[in-house]
Amino acid sequence: MGMTMKLKAPPRFRRIRRNARVIEDRVHDAYKSRAKLPEPTRCPDCGAVYHEGRWRWGPAEGAAHEERCPACHRIHDKFPAGFVAIGGDFLATHRDDIVGLIRNIEEREKSEHPLERVMAIEDEADGLLVTTTDLHLARAIGDALEHAYRGELEYHYNQEDRLLRVHWMR
Repeated sequence: MGMTMKLKAPPRFRRIRRNARVIEDRVHDAYKSRAKLPEPTRCPDCGAVYHEGRWRWGPAEGAAHEERCPACHRIHDKFPAGFVAIGGDFLATHRDDIVGLIRNIEEREKSEHPLERVMAIEDEADGLLVTTTDLHLARAIGDALEHAYRGELEYHYNQEDRLLRVHWMR
């Protein structure tokens, strides 16, 4: 005899019934388009092309509509989605290697996902601060640092602001 359980949607979802269809309204992201963009759409800043529902690298076929992609919009507004704070004594002797690792992760991710970019790598009194256009890239950088150098890794996700703070130190 089987048991059935009724699962509730996570609290971040609000269910709305329209024409017998359930639509889940996720947390608001100001940098995500509210409506589907015309295809093709090209970003005038980076050249990424919106095609078949996503941003990609490649040429725009025909006359393309121009609109800034979410990553360039974040860069223009200086409003990161991810922060990676790097600290500890290890950083002082391995700074160039760590920055090289960050750039390699960025290149790998950016080649497949144009919206995942490093905005800045800044020196601070207690280490480095890396800002990213996407929280997935911040997570990937934190994971790569831990994998390559071990150390202590922490994630702090603010769901309301869709913001990830990563802290790594050794």
